Amino acid sequence: MAGISTHVLDNHGGRPGAGMRIDFSMRRDGRWQLVKTLRTNADGRTDEPVLSADAAQPGEYELSFHVAEFYERQGLRADEALFVDQTVPVRFAIADVQQHYHVPLLCTPWSASTYRGS
Repeated sequence: MAGISTHVLDNHGGRPGAGMRIDFSMRRDGRWQLVKTLRTNADGRTDEPVLSADAAQPGEYELSFHVAEFYERQGLRADEALFVDQTVPVRFAIADVQQHYHVPLLCTPWSASTYRGS
């Protein structure tokens, strides 16, 4: 399996990050170009691949996770200021299109981290 996938874990609530908006962009001609917007399902994953194996090509990519919007919908903005505001951009490169690139986000209102998953 090749291509790009993602999922979101809400470490604040201890559950999948259901309903988070994610913008997927590619770097083309020195500029970031929005390819599509996805939303996570009840399992914190997208219903479709971020990028299918047949569309994968070497290059630079970005996933912008709308963390503030996600927590605001849960009512956290009114009670306390979010440290992680707006979006969390995760930029990465694909060199080998035969490999799968899984880019998860673990988040709270105060932190965000990622890693290359499997």
